[in-house]
Amino acid sequence: MLKELGYSNVRDYRGGIADWVEAGEPTESATDEASSEPGPPDASRTDAIPAGPPLAASPEGVVGRGPAVLSRMRRFDNSVLDLVERRSTLQLFVIWIGTILLSGFCFWLGALIGKHGLVEGGVPVGADLEGFVSAIYFSFVTATSIGYGDIVPVGVGRVIAVAEAITALLIFGAVVAKFVSHRQEELVKEIHRITFDERLDRVETNLHMVISEILSITAMCEAKAPLNRISTRLESVVILFSGELRTTRDLLYQPRLTVEEGVMAAILATLASAMNVLADLLAMLPPEFSRSQPLTITLNRLTGLAEEICGECVPHSYTPRLVFWMDRIQATARRIK
Repeated sequence: MLKELGYSNVRDYRGGIADWVEAGEPTESATDEASSEPGPPDASRTDAIPAGPPLAASPEGVVGRGPAVLSRMRRFDNSVLDLVERRSTLQLFVIWIGTILLSGFCFWLGALIGKHGLVEGGVPVGADLEGFVSAIYFSFVTATSIGYGDIVPVGVGRVIAVAEAITALLIFGAVVAKFVSHRQEELVKEIHRITFDERLDRVETNLHMVISEILSITAMCEAKAPLNRISTRLESVVILFSGELRTTRDLLYQPRLTVEEGVMAAILATLASAMNVLADLLAMLPPEFSRSQPLTITLNRLTGLAEEICGECVPHSYTPRLVFWMDRIQATARRIK
C-alpha cells in the first residue's frame, strides 16, 4: 500500500523489533537515557514533558503520600455543608422563621427612619403597628415566593427582598431535604441491620466449615494421604479462615456497630476452637511436609490478625466473657507460630 502511495524506501520487518535489531537499524534504550547524567532542560525541545513539582512526603517519610491541599472554595463548600448537616430540622425551621421576621423588621425600620421600602396601593407603608404587620406579611409572601403584588418593594427594599428570597429559599430547601433524608436514613439503617445480621450468620457458618475441613485434613494426615493433596486443602482452608478472622477483627474494632453479646461470644468461641484444631493439625503434620510460600504468608497474616484480638488490644470495652474468648484466641495463635 505504501509503494502504491509513492514511497520507495519500504522494508517489511515481519519479526517485529527482533528483525529490526538484526538488520542493524538504530535503537534507543530507556535505561541508558534514565542513567545518563541529568542536565538542564533543552529549551529547543518542544516535546519535552515538564517534571512538575517534587512529590510531597508523609510524616512517615513515604514519598507521594503527603497531605492533600484543598482549595479555599472547596473548604468553604465543605464548611457550609457541615454547618447545615449539624443543624436539626427544628433548628433550620426556626432560622427560616427568624430570617422572615428579621427581614420584615428591616422593612418596617426603613419606614421608621423615613426610608420607605414598601408601597401598598401607591402609598408608602407607614411606621405604625399596621405598617409593621404589613411588613411582616410582605416578608412571608417574599420568603414563600408567592408574590401577590398588593405590596411591592421600592428603593433599598428591593435589595432586602432579593436577599431574603434567596436566603429563605435555601434554608427552606434544607428543611425539606432534612425531612426527606430522615426517611432515607431509616431505610438505610434497616437495610444495614439486615445485611449485618446476614454477615454475622455467614461468618459463623464459614467458621464451622473451617473446623470441619481442618478435621478432614487431620484424618487425611492420619491415613497417610499424599502430601500434595494435604497441602492444597490446607492452603484453601487457611485462606478462608484468614478472611473470616479479618471480618471478626473488623467487627471488634468498629465503634458504631452494635453486636449482641451472645452472638459475638458464639463467634469468638467458634473462632477459638478453629484456632485450636488448626494448631493441632500443624503440630501433627509429617516431618517431610514442606510449607508452601502461599501457606506461610497466609499463616503469618492469620496469626497477625489473631494477635490484634485481645482484651487490651481492641479500642473498646467489652464484657468479661468476650474478653476471655479474645484472650484465648491470642494465646492459641502463639501455638501456630
